[in-house]
Formats: sequence, structure tokens, C-alpha cells
Amino acid sequence: MSDCQLYLISPLDVSAGFPQRLERALDAGPVAAFQFRVKGIDQHQAARLAEPLLEICRARDVAFIVNDSISLAKRLGADGVHLGQGDGDVREARDVLGRDAQIGITCHASRHLAMEAGDAGADYVAFGAFYPSTTKATEDRPEPEILSWWQNLFEIPCVAIGGITPNNCTPLIEAGADFLAVSGAVWNGDEASVIAEFIARMKAE
Repeated sequence: MSDCQLYLISPLDVSAGFPQRLERALDAGPVAAFQFRVKGIDQHQAARLAEPLLEICRARDVAFIVNDSISLAKRLGADGVHLGQGDGDVREARDVLGRDAQIGITCHASRHLAMEAGDAGADYVAFGAFYPSTTKATEDRPEPEILSWWQNLFEIPCVAIGGITPNNCTPLIEAGADFLAVSGAVWNGDEASVIAEFIARMKAE
């Protein structure tokens, strides 16, 4: 069995019945982490939407990561923050969130950016998009071998992201992804059965 784990990313709409869907997804796990990713709303509204989801994750010992916003992560007492290349600095996030926070960085297809992130003290680096994604427009398309390259040189975990489904995830697991970051495949279907499919693929490796 591989050591790869699931890293679940929220859809942009987490209102209405989403907390119940999150419970179903996590209960079909194990899921290692959940990333709260919403766009275009103010921090008060984001915090209101995040709080019940944070409780669901805490009850299941799932790390709660906030996308982009160091200040929102601090406000919520989240387990960490995931930063894009334009969202702030690893050292700044560490200063604000403390030494125990999980800080991840999007590195696209760039080995250079990943090494810089590691040097700055990131807890994980994310490569992608490996496949076309409906969740986010991306121009970078790394090959799975970037995961193997990283694993051979560095101790810091790597996350594979972008268009990952149960049907296409095996090459990424085989290449050495520590985590598969998944979103659309889960939320565009029946979340519990898709999570179970992912887990089955991971166990098969």
C-alpha cells in the first residue's frame, strides 16, 4: 500500500447543504487535510462559512487549511494556509501563524519555485495542474516525474493537484505524490463513493 493520502479542496460554494456533504466525504475517508477555498467574499462572510466546516474537520482530526489568506487562517485558528505565488511569503505566514502551522506553496511546474519554497520553510509544495481542471484555469502541465525528482532530493512532502480523478491518479501515486489534492472529482459526483474510490486506488499501489 502506498503512503499517499487525500487532500480535499472545497468547491467555491460552501453554503447551503455543503457542511453535510463535507461530513459524508470525510466519513468515507481517511482524508488527511481539507482546504477552505472561496473567492470574492469578504473575510467576515468567509469566516462565517468556514467555522462550521472547521468544527467538522476538528471532530475528525482532519487538518483545516485556508487558501490564500494568512489573516483568515489566523482569525480562524486554522491548522495552516496554502499560498499561491502571489499570496504572501512563507516566512511572513510563519511569523503570523506560528511554528506549528502547516504552510504550503503552489509551485506549478517549477522545480526552482519548489526549492525556494523549501528553503523558506514551507511544510509542503504543490505541483500541478497534472490534468485539465474545471476548478481552476491553469497553464502549467508538469509531468509526473517532477514528483519523483522531488522525492529523491527532499524530505518535504509534495502534493499533486489539478484534474485528478480515481481513473487518472495512479501515475501520480506511483511517481511519489505524498498527497493528492482533489476537488471537482469529489464534489461533481457522489462525494462518499468518489472518496472511497480514491482510497481503493491508493491501497492498490
